[in-house]
Formats: sequence, structure tokens, C-alpha cells
Amino acid sequence: MRILPLIVALIVCGCSRSSTQAASPTAAAQAAPPAAAAPKPVPAQLPDVLAKVNGESVTRADFDRAVQALEARAGGPIPADQRDQVLRGVLDQLIGYTVLVQESRTRNVTVPDSEVDARINQIREQFPSEEAFTQMLAQRKLTLDQVKSDARQDMAIARMIDAEIAPKIAVTPEQVTDFYAKNPDEFKQGESVRASHILISVPRGADAATKGQAHARAEQVLKEAKAGKDFAALAKEHSADPGSAANGGDLGFFQQGQMVGPFNDAAFSLPPGAISDLVETEFGFHLPTVAETKAGRTIPLLEVTPQVEQYLQQRNRQEQTDAFVNGLKARGKIEILI
Repeated sequence: MRILPLIVALIVCGCSRSSTQAASPTAAAQAAPPAAAAPKPVPAQLPDVLAKVNGESVTRADFDRAVQALEARAGGPIPADQRDQVLRGVLDQLIGYTVLVQESRTRNVTVPDSEVDARINQIREQFPSEEAFTQMLAQRKLTLDQVKSDARQDMAIARMIDAEIAPKIAVTPEQVTDFYAKNPDEFKQGESVRASHILISVPRGADAATKGQAHARAEQVLKEAKAGKDFAALAKEHSADPGSAANGGDLGFFQQGQMVGPFNDAAFSLPPGAISDLVETEFGFHLPTVAETKAGRTIPLLEVTPQVEQYLQQRNRQEQTDAFVNGLKARGKIEILI
């Protein structure tokens, strides 16, 4: 069994505590998990077989690929102080995935070729060219047939889970109202401002002369802005902020604490229409101006109902999926060999 980060996108119990944050009104609406006991140390040298699930081996090769995929997504190696916890979690993921594969086979869940081909085309579209896709296969020592087989397996599992839990995840209007009433702080929105800025950047570690040149340039742009020259035009011409320069320096609305300290303080102290004096941050010299302010408020239920529904539905999905996979594990024979 090959575990491919390119294909595997299932939410399985213990496998992955999938984040509901995107659908949650705020991250804080999610309860903090209870403190867990220290995980059993993972040996430095691993055997060829790490666990058996109903007699089927979970191999070191699959484990290594899963760890590599995890580190690739994280952008770096697993921190040494988290090694045992993370590696035990990866092994649990593989065990959960294995029981799902076995159950989908037992139920004889099938996926039409047309759907598999459509999934492969979606994967291909993530690469800039067919050559890049082929190179990826070569780097992972895979054939197209192997990728199709993995895709079919993953899609069968997803289909089985959906059929199993779909009737159990519906959210009622009463549940939405109850969640809103019990979590009032999650729907409070602080004061916000809509600001624009021009950034004259200063490289990190720049010497005094370079910094002085940037400061002089920023002072000149500020002088032009305060003399009435169009701020958006100045931003397009001078700003080094790639995210806002093309939009005339417009940063949109943001709340307290979302911007770097000195810039945040300046923006929230300006009245609409005013241009601040220069503000220095680690990025260089900023020229902020505020277009509009909004007072803090409590977001009405009607406005957040779709987000709350989505959050609760995803939470229900996670809970029901966890219960399903835990049941499969409880009925099976799991042997952890490390």
C-alpha cells in the first residue's frame, strides 16, 4: 500500500485532526484538546514492519513516505522535542487508513473508471506541464497505473465514509441558534479601519547609508502626498509592497493587532482622510493613510448563519468519522510493533 500526499485527502479518526477553523466563526470557538500523556518513544532504527492491522503489514516504507510528505507540507523537519508525538501520530494515521482500505474492500465499494480519470486530470492540472507531472512520478518512483490505483482506493474510502455518515451530520436551525447563544464572544468584532500605505523598503541588516537613502526617499514621497498628489498613484509608483501597490496601496479593512505594531498604532490613531508621518518597521518606512473606520459590533446571527452551519457540519463530520474508524479499529486486531 502506497501512501501518497498527492492523493490522500481523507479525514480519518486519529489520523488527522482536520482543522475546522476555515468554517468556524473564529478559531477560539474550538475547544482545546485535553492534555495527553507523553507518547512512547519511537526507536531511532525502525523495523521493516511497524504494525499489523488484521494481519496486514504497515511497512516502514509507507511510514517513511508519510513522514516525508508531512515534512514537505510543514516546510522542514520534525522538531526533535516533538518527534515521538508526531511519529506516533503518523503511525496512527496509517493504521486508520489501513482499516478503511480493508473495510472498503469488504463492502466491495467500486469507483467508475471515468471518475478515476477525472481525478487524475485534476492532479495533472496542479502541475505546469505534462513533463512536470511525469517528473513527479519519476521522483516518487511511481507509474501512472499506480497513481490511478491509489486514487481509486482513496475515492472508494471517501465514498464509503460519505455513505456511512451522511445521515448523521445534518445541522438544524436550533443547533445554529444554540451555538450562537452559547458563544457570544466569538461573534464580537472589534474596531476596524480601512487603510492604504506606501512602503519604502529597507533591506534587513542595511547599513546607515542605505537606511538614510530610504528615509530621504520616503520623506520626499510623504511631502508629495501631503501636498495633495494622488496617494494611489504615488503608491503604484513608489511602494515596495507587492500585495497592495497595484491597488494604490489599499490594504482593505483590518482589526487591532493584525498589522505590525508601529503601523497598527499609527493606523488606529488617524482620522479618516489623514496621512501619517513616516512609520518605521522592520520592513522599512511606511506612509499610512486611513480611508474609513468601523466601530466594533456583535455580528448578527443572520449574517453568520452560513458559517456556523458549515462549522457545525464539519465538526459533526469529524466526530462521526472518528467514531466510524474507532469502531473499525475496536473490531479488528491491531498490533503495534514499535
